Amino acid sequence: MVKKKAAKKKAFKPISLTGIKTYSIKKRKSKVSVDDFASLPKKGGTVAELLDSMPRILAAESLRAVANAVVKAHKAGQTVSLGMGAHVIKVGLAPLIIDLMERGIIDSVAMNGACVVHDFEAAYVGCTSEDVDSEIGGGTFGMAEETGKLLNRAIKKDPEKGLGRSVGEMILKSRFEYKHLSLLGAAARCEVPATVHVALGTDILHIHPQMDAAATGVASMEDFKLFASVVSTLDKGVYINLGSAVLMPEIFLKALTLVRNKGFKVAGLTTVNMDFIQHYRPATNVVRRPTQGSGKGYALTGHHEIMFPLLYAAIIEQL
Repeated sequence: MVKKKAAKKKAFKPISLTGIKTYSIKKRKSKVSVDDFASLPKKGGTVAELLDSMPRILAAESLRAVANAVVKAHKAGQTVSLGMGAHVIKVGLAPLIIDLMERGIIDSVAMNGACVVHDFEAAYVGCTSEDVDSEIGGGTFGMAEETGKLLNRAIKKDPEKGLGRSVGEMILKSRFEYKHLSLLGAAARCEVPATVHVALGTDILHIHPQMDAAATGVASMEDFKLFASVVSTLDKGVYINLGSAVLMPEIFLKALTLVRNKGFKVAGLTTVNMDFIQHYRPATNVVRRPTQGSGKGYALTGHHEIMFPLLYAAIIEQL
């Protein structure tokens, strides 16, 4: 065996700080100015004063920019569309979204299949969101009879009408005590497109005997085509993805490429992803890809029950 020659060790000495070049901080470009700092909110002040007291830095400034974009699009007659996940309903935000629809600010609502479950249950009995941990062990999770029966019945009645419209009309025509809190019912009443985008097997109504996969597929496909029609009008408009990490970002991107393929101009749009964790798909398929080359994408991170009321307030105050 050939003996290896020991490598010569390198000698390192502490570098001297003598002779470095400096400049005055007064000449330096800085990202933060005290002019942008928060001011103390007034006790008993207005919502507008509270919003104005927030720092003009990072997310607080992005919140203002998104509100500005929504108001600008609304005043110009351009489309403002909301895509959402079911958690939005479970944390009690339906009244705010309904109000924005009634004011004509939100022109369409797109949602995943779980939204239908929680929207129906809230309208039907005034409560939703079962305790899955306590029910899953005994096989009783998702087995609420009325949820499976009434929703599947509405979907099967006229699938070509679309899933969102079918359920919305059922709730609107019902005697449910809390139907005034239903997003789908309000959308049907206000003639606002409400589309439901189902992934088969993801929702509790899919495990009930009344489930008709063919009808559900037809109804959801009709809703995708209707949603694509909405997306085709988003030129200089606004698209908000609220609390959907996978399904709605994927559907939005597919609808966008479909309408661009058919020759619709959809550019200069503002997109925003609102969630308490930023994920790959919303960041890529909502914030970055649709706005590259023109437009602006924003990411607002935080709990829906805090962030969306702030955005709602900022929009209303500007109007």
